[in-house]
Amino acid sequence: MEKTPISSADIVRASDFSLPLYEVVKRQISEAIMLGKWEAGTVLPSEIALSQQFGVAVGTIRRALMDLTNEGLLSRRRKTGTVVTGRTPQHSLRFFFQYFRLHGLDGSLQHSMTKVTSLHRGTATEGECTKLQLEANSSVVRFHRLRSVDGKPIMHETLVLAEARLPDFTEDKDEIPPLFYLYLLDRYGIRISAVREQIAAVLADEDDAKWLKLPLPAAVLTIEEVAYDQSAVPVLASTHRATTNNHRYVHEIQ
Repeated sequence: MEKTPISSADIVRASDFSLPLYEVVKRQISEAIMLGKWEAGTVLPSEIALSQQFGVAVGTIRRALMDLTNEGLLSRRRKTGTVVTGRTPQHSLRFFFQYFRLHGLDGSLQHSMTKVTSLHRGTATEGECTKLQLEANSSVVRFHRLRSVDGKPIMHETLVLAEARLPDFTEDKDEIPPLFYLYLLDRYGIRISAVREQIAAVLADEDDAKWLKLPLPAAVLTIEEVAYDQSAVPVLASTHRATTNNHRYVHEIQ
């Protein structure tokens, strides 16, 4: 097949984020393959062409392609170039959008369940306007959910999005799916390409005690996040508050 570049609408310049640049490139190429934009047999553009598309050095492109080759999504062929293999990736698209970093004390990956406890529309706070780059008094959708492992609550979180980006968004909290990033892509074409986090340890408040069933005083881990789309525009602001009595926050850089 011919060398087919990702359209400019699908590309975010990797330098716009604080993530490792090769990881940003790798994620976008992976998504293009898993979503069928680059089908099996497609020959990727040259490393120089890709570096110009993504706005990174050729060495960064080479690192991303090497990782994807090792994972089986690509193959490097002499004379032909880099080709999409068509193999099923080790992580499915559903797992690709599973964003959860609390692991067991032994380091094991934990399967968490989420339940949305409230959903409402309102006016963005000053802080939310700043995080989401909204004008004052903009309308937002705000929902709260509780995350549990083995039936025990370990995190509660509030997510906020600009209502203007979510036309016909449900008014029924039970219709919000657990894999919300995947829902944004499927329903609205919004692809979360990067997340910035600020992490702190604080004393638990009454809400923490209620949702996490904690005796006070206690400490909780707080994670303030802003998620960005493929155009480097902030889409979602969220606050996560978790107990780490039996879990640890794991951040991996590969």
